[in-house]
Amino acid sequence: MARPPAPGSVIAPDWHESAEGKEYLACILRKNRRRVFGLLERPVLPPAVAIDTASYKIFVSGKSGVGKTALVAKLAGLEVPVVHHETIGIQTTVVFWPAKLQVSDRVVMFRFEFWDCGESALKKFDHMLPACKEKTDAFLFLFSFTDRASFEDLPGQLTRLAGEAPGVVRMVIGSKFDQYMHTDVPERDITAFRQAWELPLLRVKSVPGRRLADGRTLDGRAGLADVAHVLNSLAEQLWHQDQVAAGLLPNPPEDTPS
Repeated sequence: MARPPAPGSVIAPDWHESAEGKEYLACILRKNRRRVFGLLERPVLPPAVAIDTASYKIFVSGKSGVGKTALVAKLAGLEVPVVHHETIGIQTTVVFWPAKLQVSDRVVMFRFEFWDCGESALKKFDHMLPACKEKTDAFLFLFSFTDRASFEDLPGQLTRLAGEAPGVVRMVIGSKFDQYMHTDVPERDITAFRQAWELPLLRVKSVPGRRLADGRTLDGRAGLADVAHVLNSLAEQLWHQDQVAAGLLPNPPEDTPS
C-alpha cells in the first residue's frame, strides 16, 4: 500500500468547525442530533451544495472486549453500550462525513460502511472473515489501553494482512484512552510501534457522549467534534490511496517490518 500521507496534507483538519463546514454538516444532523442512515439511504443536500460521494468499506478488527462496537457507535453518533456484549454475527453501520480536500478546495461526502464481527462468530463460522475482508478498502485495528495483550497482538495481525491484502489502508486505534490511570500500554511502547510500522495511530475515549439540555439525547454536534480526528484521518488515508492507485500520485516503496 502507499505510504500514509502526513496528517492534514490531504484533508483540511478543522474545516468542519468553519461556517462552510457547519453548513454541510447540517445534512447529517437534525435539531442537533445525529441522523441514522440505512445501507440504502444518504444525506439530502440543497442543489446549491450538491457534492460527489466517495464510498468505502471498512473492517474493524481486534480482540473481544477492546471496544470495536463502542467505537463504531461513537463514530455513528449512537449510544455506546455500557456493558460489553459479544457482537453476534456481522453488524454493518453507515457513517457519512463531509470533508474538504486541501489541494483543490473541493468538498467530498465520504460514506464509510463499517463492518464489525464478534470474535466468537469469526472462529465459529468459516465464511464470516472472508465476507468481512472481501472488497474491503480499509482495516481498523483496535487495541485497548487497558489490555496489554490486545496491543501485543497487533504486529501479528498486521503481518498477516500485509500478505493477504497489501493494497488496503491500515489504521490503528487505541480505545479507552481516558482510563490513563489503568493503562497497560506506556507511551514509550506507542512511540516504538509508530517508528516500526509507520502507520496512523489514533486514540479514542470510552466516556459517554455529551447530552443535550433534556439530559437524555446525545449532542450530535459535540459527538462529531469528539470523533472528527478519526473520520478525517480515514478520509485522508483512503482518498490518498485512491489517488495513488489511479496514478495521480507517486507510490514510494514501502518497507514492511520484519
